Amino acid sequence: MEKQKFDPPVTVLAGPSGGQETISDATGCLDFVLKRWPGKRSDKHRAALQACSDADSGRRPASFARKAFIAAAREAGILVTS
Repeated sequence: MEKQKFDPPVTVLAGPSGGQETISDATGCLDFVLKRWPGKRSDKHRAALQACSDADSGRRPASFARKAFIAAAREAGILVTS
């Protein structure tokens, strides 16, 4: 199955040095939310985790995961562009 891309990609702050990372699909989103999330694990974080997992497995569209990821990133204060 071909990965559905985020349209447009989402850029977030990543790491303590203030670097940026661009997330372009549900797989990258899931990896970021699971392994590199800098904020607290809130309800929005959990919703983004579930949405990205669902989109990565093809159960939901990429747009669903993108929207949930943006909400969690905004709450965590790491959203650069959406």
